[in-house]
Parts: sequence; structure tokens; C-alpha cells
Amino acid sequence: MFAFFSDARNLEILTPAFLHFKITGVSTESLQKGTVLDYRLSLHGFPVYWQSTITEFEKGRFFTDVQTRGPYAYWRHTHDFFEKEGGTVIRDRAIYRVPFGVPGDVVAHPFVRQDLERIFSYRRKKIIELMGQ
Repeated sequence: MFAFFSDARNLEILTPAFLHFKITGVSTESLQKGTVLDYRLSLHGFPVYWQSTITEFEKGRFFTDVQTRGPYAYWRHTHDFFEKEGGTVIRDRAIYRVPFGVPGDVVAHPFVRQDLERIFSYRRKKIIELMGQ
């Protein structure tokens, strides 16, 4: 399971079509600490260019990507992998801040949270479809 997630090309498979997600560059063949990923997507019809750097990486256990350019004031996403009962549990932890401080949080946070729930729900279903329970 970790090998599938550490191949950046698979991110397109795990991202819902409504985002029009496309990887435009990866600095290393396989993910590792320091890998830089560039991609573009569409959020509510607006084009977004996003760059993330893998800041932490422990093969088989976890990796963390941090947005270095993109729509959030701050974005840190950790992907954890745990062996359990002959399978793998995947846990995503995303810490983020929307731009524009308190006004941005008041206005955008409910929409951002809804979008993220849709994205991660799709990802869960897609993983089950591809890998089974």
C-alpha cells in the first residue's frame, strides 16, 4: 500500500474528476524527503497552481507534504500507514489555514471543509475499489 502512495503518479487516480487534477512535475522518480511536486487543479472553476515538498518520509510508515505555493495560507498533510489484521490502515491528517486571516476563515472555512470531506471520501472509495477492504 505504501508503495502505491509513494508513487506520485497515483495521486491523479486518487483525486476526484471535478478537481481536474494534473501533476505537472516531480523532482524525483519516487517520493523521498525533499521531493518537490508541482500540480494544477481547478477549485470551483478557478485554476490553481500548487507546489508541495515532502518534508518527512519514513519508508513504509509515513510521509508529510507541505504546500510551498498554492491556495492555502498553510497546508501540511501527513499520510500514515499502519499494519492491522493482515491489511493496512491509512490515516490522513491535514492541518490547514485558509488565506485572509479571520475573515477568510469565517467565509471560506465551511466550503473548504466540505470540499476536503468530498475529496477524502472519494479517495477512501477509490482505494477500496483498487485494493479491496
